[in-house]
Amino acid sequence: MTAATQSPLVLTVVIPTFNERDNISVLIDRVAAALASVAWQAIVVDDNSPDGTAAVVKAKSRLDSRILCLHRIGRRGLAGAVLEGIMASSAPYIAVIDADLQHDAALLPKMLSVIRTHDADLVIGSRYLGVDGLVTGLSPLRKVVSGLANAMARHVLKAKVSDPVSGFFMIRREVVERVAPKLSRQGFKILFDIIASQPRPLAIVEVPYAFGERAFGVSKLDRRVMVEYAGLILTKASGNLIPPRALMFGLVGASGLVVHLGVLGWMLRLGVVFWAAQTTAAVVAMTSNYLINNAVTYRDRRLRGWKLLSGYARFFALCSVGLVANVAVGNLVHGFTGVAWVAGGAGAMFGAIWNYVSTSLAVW
Repeated sequence: MTAATQSPLVLTVVIPTFNERDNISVLIDRVAAALASVAWQAIVVDDNSPDGTAAVVKAKSRLDSRILCLHRIGRRGLAGAVLEGIMASSAPYIAVIDADLQHDAALLPKMLSVIRTHDADLVIGSRYLGVDGLVTGLSPLRKVVSGLANAMARHVLKAKVSDPVSGFFMIRREVVERVAPKLSRQGFKILFDIIASQPRPLAIVEVPYAFGERAFGVSKLDRRVMVEYAGLILTKASGNLIPPRALMFGLVGASGLVVHLGVLGWMLRLGVVFWAAQTTAAVVAMTSNYLINNAVTYRDRRLRGWKLLSGYARFFALCSVGLVANVAVGNLVHGFTGVAWVAGGAGAMFGAIWNYVSTSLAVW
């Protein structure tokens, strides 16, 4: 067929990947089998996987032009990957599915039928509607974490959705496009973000499926993902007044305050004079903040190797003004109050303001 006589594209399946070499071919074959009667394409968005996932996808795309690989360099994160895949599509409907084979690709035709015939904006593959939804796919701990994440999301959304953090859903493309500038590129729970960012309630239908076991590879869920999700929940609860990254920076700063006061108290007990103890505590807390921010707040831009060291040098240089202000304010407050922990806290908080403004612009 010529391009002019081909069936119009109906559905784009967006598949975010990181180290899914052993799963991606199987998933694409399952998608192709399920959508045999549909004009579809798959956009695999790979975050430069060290295991060669992108190479596997590109090899398949040479045999099937419906398969595309968006190979991202220097960008990380599932939410950002999904959003880039959606924005690269021209299809009226978008499906999002994980590459780990835990989502049931055979459900895609039913989801497409539902979104068309029920005039729905969004169809969610729910792990909580079916009897066997979470029986085999999650460990007991992850079941608890998943249930808590869903409960938090439902409270913020005020929507009757059983699985608002599902990674398996189908949506009208224009629904995402109208809120795309508001969506966070961080974290894993983009469905929650899409629903929460809408100017009006969506018409949502949920369909049950059995959440399968991962065949190969390892789960991407870790403490940092859970912290990022908590930050997103708080951002949406605040009506988007506080960006997720700024909120995460603030939480890390709070941990730095604990470190600062702990080091300050320890050094004062050793008999160190206040100005020296305050300076040392500030440097230790700043180092702690840098390392945690690099690992969590700026996870998608994380610095490694020599870049980590040069980034620390830039961080230290930019924060030097804040450090001077920290010590000066601390000494001033200590002179007025004579209470070390109040003075230390005041200095640390004043320095944190400068740290956020400068490093968010220049370090990462």
